[in-house]
Amino acid sequence: QVQLVDSGGGLVQAGGSLRLSCAASGRTFSYYTMGWFRQAPGKEREFVASISWSSGTTYYADSVKGRFTISRDNANYMVYLQMNSLKPEDTAVYYCAAKWVVGDGYYFGAREYDYWGQGTQVTVSS
Repeated sequence: QVQLVDSGGGLVQAGGSLRLSCAASGRTFSYYTMGWFRQAPGKEREFVASISWSSGTTYYADSVKGRFTISRDNANYMVYLQMNSLKPEDTAVYYCAAKWVVGDGYYFGAREYDYWGQGTQVTVSS
């Protein structure tokens, strides 16, 4: 089984930065894609970024491309989301997620993921 604990959210001013962390535990992550999603009040949970645990292949939503960077630490079983140039519209609860996969791919639907962190709040003030 896989357990995910996400953290690192907080209150920042527009233009600032935050780094979210996701601590993963389980037998292996070689066959998982790790993703970050976010959900603002009254809105659908939306894809932010993903990374293949084995290959490191990344995907980003257009809204965060060039500002956010997803990465993983294979040795410590961590996945990160570095968020720079934050905007008020980035305000949301951010969730780390994991999906079991056979091969690399672009998995952007929340319903496709098998495991979820508890969420961490990111608030960006104007």
